[in-house]
Amino acid sequence: MGELQQLPGSVVILIFLLFFGGSFYMSVRISRKKENADGYMTGGGKIGFGISAASMTATWIWASSMYASATSGYTYGVSGPIHYGLWGALMILLIYPFGRRIRAVAPRAHTIAEVMFARHGRSSQLMLAGSNVLGSVISLTSNLIAGGALVGMLTPYTFTQGVVAIAAGVLLYTLWSGFRASVLTDFAQVVALLGAVVVIIPVVFFAAGGPSLFETGAANLTPQQENFFSSDAFFNQGAPYIAAVLAYAIGNQTIAQRLFAVREDLIKKTFVTATFGYGATIIGIGMLGVIALYAGIQPLDGDVNNLIPQLAATYLNPLLLCLFFVMIIGSLSSTADSDLTALSAIVMADVYGQNVAGKKRANPRTMVLIGRITMVVAIAAGLVFAGGRFNILDLLVFVGALWGALVFPVIASFYWDRVTNVAFSVAVVAGLAVFLPVRFSWVDLSGGLGIASDVLSTLGIGVVLGLMAFGFFGTRVALVVGILATVVAAPFAIGFLHTYPVLSGSLVAYAASTVVCVALTMLNKDRFDFALIKERTGDFDKEPAAVSQPVDEPRRPEPVAAGEGIL
Repeated sequence: MGELQQLPGSVVILIFLLFFGGSFYMSVRISRKKENADGYMTGGGKIGFGISAASMTATWIWASSMYASATSGYTYGVSGPIHYGLWGALMILLIYPFGRRIRAVAPRAHTIAEVMFARHGRSSQLMLAGSNVLGSVISLTSNLIAGGALVGMLTPYTFTQGVVAIAAGVLLYTLWSGFRASVLTDFAQVVALLGAVVVIIPVVFFAAGGPSLFETGAANLTPQQENFFSSDAFFNQGAPYIAAVLAYAIGNQTIAQRLFAVREDLIKKTFVTATFGYGATIIGIGMLGVIALYAGIQPLDGDVNNLIPQLAATYLNPLLLCLFFVMIIGSLSSTADSDLTALSAIVMADVYGQNVAGKKRANPRTMVLIGRITMVVAIAAGLVFAGGRFNILDLLVFVGALWGALVFPVIASFYWDRVTNVAFSVAVVAGLAVFLPVRFSWVDLSGGLGIASDVLSTLGIGVVLGLMAFGFFGTRVALVVGILATVVAAPFAIGFLHTYPVLSGSLVAYAASTVVCVALTMLNKDRFDFALIKERTGDFDKEPAAVSQPVDEPRRPEPVAAGEGIL
């Protein structure tokens, strides 16, 4: 491996000024003297296909996702990026069948937690809002870590200086116009990002040795890393991520915000497009980790977060290194600004709009001020936590597993009219209660506790696959898939799964929350009128919310997602 090169300090400053200055200029151009609260949170719910698809793609092709995919490739071999990118793409695809149902019952909402307040009450809302605050802060932190690692390795500046500069730049342009600034800059960022990916990956591959690398570097791989169907990769990366992606699709506010922002008739088109864009890009980036593995490269300072910038500094010429730097800055900015707008929407709508002032008395101007203050506080928190330099892949899997306790109660609440606030809340608490000790090995899972954990995990397999089938094919198919998956997996899983705490923790959370939610719901005979959700959610401003893109197509009502009427 050659000597690592760096960009001159003056060039780095120029890149930052052009990138963040241009983003700030775009934000100021769309800003308004009297900012609209609904536009600040969701763009008015009428954003068109191009910007919506680009924003969804850019938001999930983030620097942390790139680093994590490369880490997976370096750790598990060629199957690692496949497991990471393919199941991440499935997460985006899963949004549209459930998303159509969510928009049908709450067309003018701003957050999923806001809808849970209308459906159940305060405790359900705060559980979902609280989990998203935690998730978005972790996501923001991981992006700042990725940016700091980039700056620390490719420039004369330190990790801390890089984190501060990126945090200030993202806050600068997002603060003014909130979600509208985020989606508009996403469009420009994803164009630059995809262009850079197409150029950089082949250059690194051929500079590292090209096709001959797979012969000369084969000795650097273990048998599991050489195996495309590696069980090590599946149980440690693939299976936990399959479980996590459903939780991301249902529980993540950055996704929900785009779901409530896009025109209702464009939901399917938008998320299917983003599915292919994300999958192809992230799998491709992950192959950089595979290249490093075959080339025998050791991550600088033993930190796998350094892997991608290390490859760039080794194999790219100065011009391409600048392009790579812009690619990573663009990818992390597109997600960091989404985290900021997600957090601001939660505090604006769920904390102030519903719980402090109340829906009817909420002042839109005060809401915008609160949203901006939230962004400043969130950036400060991200700066503090970024100093820990956590493993990015571990952070992402942990958040997805944590949200697993929410998935069934949330989905059931949109389809099953008997689910109560008590059933929702107790189910989530039960899911978390079993997730934490299993995930972090707080208890000895040998013997009877291990068998009990495996039984719950096996049920969790059926729940995950059943819910996925339910979104696309409805209740009957979901029940068949869930039952078959549980029965088929049982002989292999029981007595075995507890040895994989990351996977088991996620699955037991699904199983426990589902069992408790169903049991408590069956005790309730009252029926909920879903029409009430539309009445209880809606715009905070009397004036029409700002639109990020002109509406140039006639609205076509889309049918409700398959599976309506669970139980």
